Order: sequence, then structure tokens, then C-alpha cells
Amino acid sequence: MLTMNYTYRIYPDVTQQTELLEWLETCRGVYNYALRELKDWIASRKCPVDRCSLEKEYIILADKPVPSYHRQQNNLPKAKKLIPRLGEVHSQVLQTTIRRLHDTWEAFQKRGLGFPRFKKFGQFKSFVFPQFKNNPINGLTIKLPKIGEVPINLHRPIPDGFQVKQVRVLSKVRGTQWYVVVTIESDVSVPDAPVHGRAIGIDLGLERFLTAADGSFQERPKFFRSMQRKLKLLQRKAAKKKKRSKNWEKAQVAVARMHHRIANRRKDFHLKTAHKLCDQAQTIFAEDLNGKGLTRGMLRKDCVDAAFGQFLSLTEWVCWKRGVYFAKVNPNGTSQTCPSCLATVSKGLEIREHQCPECGYRTHRDHAAAEMVLHRGLENVVAQGLWGKETACQVGLSGVYDLDKWRGAGISKSDLGKPAP
Repeated sequence: MLTMNYTYRIYPDVTQQTELLEWLETCRGVYNYALRELKDWIASRKCPVDRCSLEKEYIILADKPVPSYHRQQNNLPKAKKLIPRLGEVHSQVLQTTIRRLHDTWEAFQKRGLGFPRFKKFGQFKSFVFPQFKNNPINGLTIKLPKIGEVPINLHRPIPDGFQVKQVRVLSKVRGTQWYVVVTIESDVSVPDAPVHGRAIGIDLGLERFLTAADGSFQERPKFFRSMQRKLKLLQRKAAKKKKRSKNWEKAQVAVARMHHRIANRRKDFHLKTAHKLCDQAQTIFAEDLNGKGLTRGMLRKDCVDAAFGQFLSLTEWVCWKRGVYFAKVNPNGTSQTCPSCLATVSKGLEIREHQCPECGYRTHRDHAAAEMVLHRGLENVVAQGLWGKETACQVGLSGVYDLDKWRGAGISKSDLGKPAP
């Protein structure tokens, strides 16, 4: 079973936009009420058996069951009789809102962190239509239940053999831009791409966004840094407006549009770079970076601007779509190890050139790290037994002959010659 998501821009009219915003606020209220019930039930079970707090205590009967997803979902028809506004929203949209809360709660129980939070005004930005009997997309419009037909920019058609399973309506730029995330499904099964063709390793950095093992590199565009001055002026204008006034809302929309533009430019660069890598090689190895740790260091603003985590996720998706093998390797010590003789060469972050005292190999620091990523990726491929398969893809994988000589024949890596710059 193959499932994919396609994102399209939609253009609802003024009446439809007002209705969509009201739906979002209704879903936000249902989400917060269900979360309040869950938190009250949990708080009532924290009291010790032999004593209670003198200040306050949640008292809920001991025989009252936990407010699970099915119980809260079954209470929706009763709530609609008390609150007629709930009946204006599609019933399955409210059900998926409660499902969203309990998915977050179950994820919290597994991780041990990330307790569900109450949604403030404007923080609830999407809702889901979970199923459709017929294809809702008809040429230039998409038919949403209780909303009607909405113009859509169908920049790419739904592939043959796929059916629309669900549609998520998404609000961006403070409710001024609307999108739909269409989930399509087919019975076909796509096998994972095997190890084949030319292999490269890539190293990500701030001086150079990407450096490949073959010596090519890609400069890092500074998306946020280049627009920071304009963004600062817009934020300064917004801060001077009276809060919740019309001029304040217009200023906030201008700030949101600037952030949206920066994010779009960054994502476009990531996708184009990923496709460029797939044009150059059929097997790609990358570092398994700790994205959360990079955002806590001294260079956190530049790391967030580069968005290495998003780039790796998009590259993995592009590789799967184009039949390119993609794998991540351990990033520890890739810049501190000589790719020629595997000797440890310690160097600080300010040293941008790799020069090995053992074998004399000299190259750019990021290039040496990319070569080390390639070596580790090929080692993992051999260790997992993927390289021993009798496939046509096995012939011509760059670097494997040298790796086999180094690993199997007992020849030192330095005797194989310096890697090509």
C-alpha cells in the first residue's frame, strides 16, 4: 500500500474564508475542552490515599472512567444539543480533532515529554476531512463537505490508480492563505531502492552548505540573514500599532508573509539541491546530525536558518521518489579522521584545512569529512550484506573496489593512494 501527500493552494471566497476560520475556532474549543477533561481526571488521581491538599484538590468520583477517545467522541452528539454551534462543523472533523488530542497524549506517554497544551487564539491552524466517497477534486475546484466547491491550483494531477483518502485544510499567514494536503493511496507497492550506481558522501556545514566526496560543493544561501533587516522594520512597525486594531492585524499579516516567503525560499533551495544530488549519484550517504543539539549552540541562528534537518528529510523523500539509495551514517569524528589513512587528526572549528601528519593528505576540512562519510557508508553496506547481492546495480559502485582491498586483502588504506580531489 502506497500513501503520499500532495499539497495544493486553494482560493476560498470571503464567505468561505469566514466559515473556515469559524470552524478552526470551534475545533480549537473542542480540543481545549477535551484536554481539560483529561487533565482534570489525571489531577484527581494524584491525591495520596491517606491525605489531601489543604489548599485545593480535584475531586472526581473513583468509578468515573478515564475520558478516552471513544468516550469523548460519543459525547459529541450530546454536546451538539447544548451548543448548536458545534452542529455547523462536519461531524467527522470534530472526531478527528479529538483523535488528534489523543494521538498527542499517546505520543507523550511513549516519549515521557511533550504533554498536550491548550491552544490559544490562532494556534489551531488545520482540520481534517478523514474520508470521501468520491474524488472531491473536479478540474479546477475541490468540493469540501459543508463548505462547497473551492477553486484549487492543481499544479500537478492526481496519478492514475490513486484514490483520495483524506484532505487536510491548512491555514497559513494568519488566515490569509489556504492550502489543502491531499492524502492519496494506491494498492501498488514500491520496493526500497537497492545500492547501485555511483556513490557519494555529503557533509553539511555553515561555511559551505554541502560538500560532496567528489570535491563539489554548494554555497549556503543566508535566507533569514538576508531578509532580517526588512523583517526587523516590519516587526517594529507592528509593535507600534494598537493591539487588536485593524492596522495592527495588517502589520502582523505583513510579518507573517515575510516569514512565509523565507520558508518557501529555503524549501525550494533544499528540493533543488536534493534533485541535483540525485542527478549526480545513485547512492547517497549523509551524516545523521542531531538537529536539536545544533539549535542550542553559539551558531544556533545560522543552524536554524540552514535547516539541516529539513534538508535531510526532503533528500530522503526525493531519493525514494527517484529510486536512489539513501542512508545516514554516524557523524562522530568525521571531521577529525583522515580519510586516506584513518588516523585521528584533531583540529578546532577555526581550522578549515585538513592536513594529515601521518600520510600528508591535504584538502579542505569539509571535503575530508565528506570522504569519511562515504567510507563509513560503504562499510555499513558491506556489513549489512547489501553489497553481496547479485544485482545489475552492483557493478560500477564507486569506491567499493578500494574498500574491498582495504578490508579484505589486509592492505592499509594509505597504500591505496590519495583520494581524488
